[in-house]
Amino acid sequence: MRHRARLAGLLAGACLLASPAAADTLEEALALAYQNNPTLEAARAQLRVTDENVVIQRAAGLPSANGSGGYTEFITGGGGNGLSPDRQATANLSLGVPLYQGGAVRNGTLAAEYRIDAGRADLRGTESSLFSQVVAAYMDVILNEAVVGLSANNVDVLTVNVEATRDRFEIGDLTRTDVAQSESRLALASGDLRTAQSNLISARERYIQLVGKAPENLQPPRPLGDLPADVQTAVEVALAENPDLIAAQQLAEAADYDIAVAGAGRLPRVELVGGPGYTNYLGSLGTVPGSGVTADQDSLSLQAGVRLTLPIFQGGRVAAQQRQAGARAQVALEQVVAAERAVISQVRAAYASWRAANAIIASSQSAVDAAALSLEGVRAENTVGNRTILDILNAQQELLRAQVQLVTARRNAYVAGFTLLAAMGRAEARDLGVVADGELYDPRDNYNRVRDIIWDWQRDPAPVVQSTRTVDIPAADGDIPGTTSDDMVSGTTGTTGN
Repeated sequence: MRHRARLAGLLAGACLLASPAAADTLEEALALAYQNNPTLEAARAQLRVTDENVVIQRAAGLPSANGSGGYTEFITGGGGNGLSPDRQATANLSLGVPLYQGGAVRNGTLAAEYRIDAGRADLRGTESSLFSQVVAAYMDVILNEAVVGLSANNVDVLTVNVEATRDRFEIGDLTRTDVAQSESRLALASGDLRTAQSNLISARERYIQLVGKAPENLQPPRPLGDLPADVQTAVEVALAENPDLIAAQQLAEAADYDIAVAGAGRLPRVELVGGPGYTNYLGSLGTVPGSGVTADQDSLSLQAGVRLTLPIFQGGRVAAQQRQAGARAQVALEQVVAAERAVISQVRAAYASWRAANAIIASSQSAVDAAALSLEGVRAENTVGNRTILDILNAQQELLRAQVQLVTARRNAYVAGFTLLAAMGRAEARDLGVVADGELYDPRDNYNRVRDIIWDWQRDPAPVVQSTRTVDIPAADGDIPGTTSDDMVSGTTGTTGN
């Protein structure tokens, strides 16, 4: 009964039910990743790159102004004789107002708008993918801490068993074979503990990579909400809200406008042109012949007109560009179907994994209870000679396998459930209530800021790194901080979960 109570207490901690007073939560981990993860920061910057394409496309349809100036020395024909100058300085201002460009500006702007919508969906997908990774890393730390605790307890139990076996061998109650079997299982258990500690180190380092800080006594995450009642509902929601599919659809729309942009190269272009010009001969003009009057040394002119450009032959370049755009549009359409297939597959697989993991939790809990009772019975029967030491060792091993399967199933169920929500487009900061130092990042803010900027000298401050580095975080270890073997046995290891 004492062993059974010890194992039940440990399993309660390993099955993620403890709640230490000072600990990290999943919401805090997600908020830190949302605020400091370099992959997400880079995705936001990439969307800001895409935002500028609307400004660039629209600029082609706005008036333009160009200034030019020059200084010229006339090597021959000058001499200040008559109206032949020796030198001149010129300044001109050229103005242009596009009137018609074959629809290239309008269609190019619309294509850029659709690509911004696709970029926003991509940002949602990056955020959702990051959160899925954080959840998996969070649960992996919890799982591996639980496995370390179970493995350490197994080593403790087998150590006591070896000592008892040796004592009984000394009095002739057991054979050398019994001692060797016990020692072999202890050696294997010690190796398993080392493996579990190594896995825990890897899980903690992965957590540090994603979140930007070391995990500290992770608390159980809140239950997942809004999980679908059936797989068909999950698929329908995903087809309407999955960000990857939305991005592919928006890119297909943009590619359709690209065909019209390419075709505009064969259409005429009309623009208003003109501007003032100024010329100064810098006193190098002489007198007007026959009059004795000094010629004016400078002149000012003003021009205005309409320019028509009519493409006649361009070597097939425009036709090739339009066929190329059509082929790219075909690619985009096929990618929509590919994204749709991927979403359906992901949703169905995640749903099946989630349901299977929940079923495994129930069966594993029964297996743990039965294995613990079996171990207790085998130990009792061994005292009266009905069971061998090998039977005890096998029962102990069977209990450990059931315990590990239970905590693994708990981890898998939570991760699969979150993956399902992510595939359905419902695992983003706005859905999870994640708040990181104020308001959530709104990609529309940057677009609204830059879309009407027409001043060529406006620029943003020099870019600086927004995410945090992890070089100063100490390397993770395979221990469970603040615990002892007794803490593990009593189920107060700080390991938590769903």
